[in-house]
Amino acid sequence: MIKSGFFERNLKYLFPLPALLFVLLLMVFPVLYTLFVSFTDWTLTSGRPMKFAGLGSYLKIMGEPRFLDAVGRTFYFTIGAVLAEAVLGTTIALVLNREFRGKNTLKFILLLPLVATPVAVGIVFNLFYDPTIGFLNYILSVLGLPQSGWVTASSTVLPSLMLVDIWQWTPMISLIVLAGLAGLSNEPYESAKVDGATSVQTFVHITLPMVMPTILTAIILRAVDALKTYDIIYAMTGGGPGYSSETLNILAYKFSFEYFNMGQASSILVFLFFIVLLFSIGVTKIRKLFEL
Repeated sequence: MIKSGFFERNLKYLFPLPALLFVLLLMVFPVLYTLFVSFTDWTLTSGRPMKFAGLGSYLKIMGEPRFLDAVGRTFYFTIGAVLAEAVLGTTIALVLNREFRGKNTLKFILLLPLVATPVAVGIVFNLFYDPTIGFLNYILSVLGLPQSGWVTASSTVLPSLMLVDIWQWTPMISLIVLAGLAGLSNEPYESAKVDGATSVQTFVHITLPMVMPTILTAIILRAVDALKTYDIIYAMTGGGPGYSSETLNILAYKFSFEYFNMGQASSILVFLFFIVLLFSIGVTKIRKLFEL
């Protein structure tokens, strides 16, 4: 009876306890531990125990030219890829929101890039991008256009990686926006039809403002993931040629598992964490403006 009474009185705490433990152990603890290590000079090859170094690791990273270049590449990759995905994804969602023959088949085809693993996608696109036997250079030669180095040239490697990201993740934007379009009320459209509004006016003044919160939500989800992109870049270039595709995640990997400098690697990841956090807060505030 005592045990039964205890469980009955504390059900509201016991039921969410497994989820709370999961969040603490697999999400909160790694973040806090990374933050702690970033304030140390922990280097696996030194043979010395971990020692508190204050902001030493951060100062060393800030003075590293590769770090500043990696920040620029991370933003360049994220902004370019996500903007293209948002425009293409919204356009595809608007097309799929209409009734036409083969709509369900097109939706199924649209899902295929999402189910592929990023590493496998990277390997396949490396074959497409190959400068000698690649399919894309063959198409360029047939069209009489100059061939490209794609991922083997520093000037084209990031745009080439962005194309892979756009191919794989545009369908996610489309599905989210399509769900938002399906939930729109018909009343504004009926009023616009009675008032004689054109299709362009209806889209600009009704559809776009109503679906914008959904588009911004999709942009937040995609941008947070794009800022942390690691698998496609590492599988295709490993940060090369040279350092020309080295983003913050790739740089953090190299500092930790190639140079074994855990303190500086952790400071890079903490910096990336705050970039993602500030970006998410900023876009969320913008999203709320469209909900007013």
